[in-house]
Amino acid sequence: MKRLPLVFVHGAGGVGRGWDLQVLAFPWALAPDLPGHGSEPGPACGRIVDYAAWLHSLLHGRRVTPAVLAGHSMGGAVALQYALDYPEDVLGLVLIATGPRLRVAPQILADLRRDYPSAVRGIVGRSLDPGASPRLAARLVGTMGAVPPEVTLADFEACDAFDVSSRLEEVRAAALVIVGDEDRMTPLRLSATLSARLPRAELVVIPGAGHMVHAEKPQLVNRAIARFLDRMAASPGPGVGQESPPAGRNNGSRAEAH
Repeated sequence: MKRLPLVFVHGAGGVGRGWDLQVLAFPWALAPDLPGHGSEPGPACGRIVDYAAWLHSLLHGRRVTPAVLAGHSMGGAVALQYALDYPEDVLGLVLIATGPRLRVAPQILADLRRDYPSAVRGIVGRSLDPGASPRLAARLVGTMGAVPPEVTLADFEACDAFDVSSRLEEVRAAALVIVGDEDRMTPLRLSATLSARLPRAELVVIPGAGHMVHAEKPQLVNRAIARFLDRMAASPGPGVGQESPPAGRNNGSRAEAH
């Protein structure tokens, strides 16, 4: 597998180390903390477009462009916005448990404002398949719980305001859309819409996984990413000199559990 530059972008209330199981499989990849998260100082950006601009500065500073951007949930929104704002810097997109719009239930926002620890437990509970490991749930609660409450709230407010539904046909890069079939935070229909409307997209549905599909089923997710990278390396797409094919050419598949 050719080592195309690869950047993992975490979701709301997350940190870069949430991609540990992906970085083990793709050790050359970059998985930064977004502003205000983990080791990265500063307040949360507050808007998806601002996170995309921050990431653009970071990647140019580290000379990691053009790159394949892989984003989970809010990170997928950041990747989509990045592809719209800086198309020449994007080799491909891996969009995990995300959608073209990310409306947040008002109760989640209210809970985050009122009782952060309880809200975190509720969000993690909704984010996992019922059969997920209690150890994984505890780790995710600890990770999100360590992110400042105002940062996580700002992330969810940014998600609630995000909507690029009317611009999906502008995305030039090939995309791999991955979703767990038990995702209750960003249901399968959002990923199906995303895949259907992006000009060059493939949908992969992971069985027995919820919103944290990359942590619940890392081998299946990593395998799908590796196949996508191999195809990208063999046939570079728009952003590196080729024209995009007509919109609507996409297909779906269901990963098999092993």
